[in-house]
Amino acid sequence: MINKLHAFGKWYISAIFLLSFLVACQEEDPITTTDHSAASYDSEVVIKWNELILEVERYTPGYLPPVAARSLAYIGLAAYETAIPGMPDNKSLGNYYTSLHLPVADKSIEYHYPIALNAAYASMITNLYPTIPAAQYSALVTLQNSLNAKYESDVTPAVYAASVAWGQAIADAVFAWSSTDPAGHEGYLHTTDPAYVPPSGPGRWQPTYPNYGKPLLPHWGDVRMFAASTDDRCDDPLPFSTDESSEFYVQAKETENKINLIRQGLNYEDKWIAQFWSDDCAALTFSPAGRWVAIADQALISTHANLAKAVIVQAKVGMAVCDAGIRCWGEKYRFNLLRPVDYIRNVMGHDDWNSIMCPDGAGQFFTPQFPTYPSGHGTFGAAASEVLTAEFGQHFVMTDNCHKDRAEFIGTPRTFNSFYEMAHENAYSRIPLGVHFRMDADAAVDLGFKVGRRVNSLPWQ
Repeated sequence: MINKLHAFGKWYISAIFLLSFLVACQEEDPITTTDHSAASYDSEVVIKWNELILEVERYTPGYLPPVAARSLAYIGLAAYETAIPGMPDNKSLGNYYTSLHLPVADKSIEYHYPIALNAAYASMITNLYPTIPAAQYSALVTLQNSLNAKYESDVTPAVYAASVAWGQAIADAVFAWSSTDPAGHEGYLHTTDPAYVPPSGPGRWQPTYPNYGKPLLPHWGDVRMFAASTDDRCDDPLPFSTDESSEFYVQAKETENKINLIRQGLNYEDKWIAQFWSDDCAALTFSPAGRWVAIADQALISTHANLAKAVIVQAKVGMAVCDAGIRCWGEKYRFNLLRPVDYIRNVMGHDDWNSIMCPDGAGQFFTPQFPTYPSGHGTFGAAASEVLTAEFGQHFVMTDNCHKDRAEFIGTPRTFNSFYEMAHENAYSRIPLGVHFRMDADAAVDLGFKVGRRVNSLPWQ
């Protein structure tokens, strides 16, 4: 018995020793390799800079929606190319755009991508918004310094310096390329053309009630595009007619009736939709194109997207809204179709009728200073929704909180089952606002989807 107990004791002690050894091995730090890919970082630097960009475009004079959209595209491209060395599954677009001369990353150098992006964003915004107001420029400097302070302690001085230099070099190259586009470069300085005279005739657009302002961006269709083609066009609008039985008259009547009901307080839903999507009022909100950057940011945050995902998404959104603006304005001035306010006042004889867009302090409303067909809002939204659908899926449910705390208009959040649903409602919103016909919205959605598919087809991978 004693021998058996002794043997058992020896076995027990050995088992305990072995178990302790195994546990100790498991508790040792595992052998790991440091991941320096763009995907290893969160999207904070992208989100914070996007928030600032939307403030900058809001307050900087001259940045009409297509002009602002162009800036978003070049900023997005610079961010994407800055992160490319850390995104092995993606390709630089430098070979696609043959006139874009990008620096070549040194593979022996480690880059910290949030630091590099911080430098790139600051440089691009400063160059693309040279008339940035002092308050927004101060916010830019503060953001750049705060992010540098946050990340600098994570790396060696050599990595920090290399990362800043890399982001700056990419920004310099992308901005230099942007400046070789004569139709788009410094577009904020050339929003009108004194020599441009809109064609006259039945159904043709002319400077519009109530301010009869000069045509805005009549040559924007000549701006360089990233993916779209001049072959991306709208079908012809409805034949102009003053006949009460014509479809043209019917659509004008639809716009008129919706405004009349809203003014009577009888159609809250349409009023909500109209104001929810109306990012038109100067210095009140970001631009209609910028709205989709804000929507994309919400999607990135809700999905906990990493930095690589964020720069891809926002590069696509920027290019999509940029090309959407170019093609839309090209089509607007190709057709030169009059606005509902002129038709309703001059053809239908309701000479006291007006839109409900952006009242001034005296309660006066206005209509944008360019032709109606197709809708710019609708084209921006459809193009962006196409690329967002490609990135997040066809059934991405989200609540748009862009204006949830606003008191100046109905910004109460709305929930959607897909980005396509958002695009259609965004386009429709211009009808109960009183600035578009239904055909404008329908044509815009079709055109925007074409543009978005073009952006998706670029050689990203």
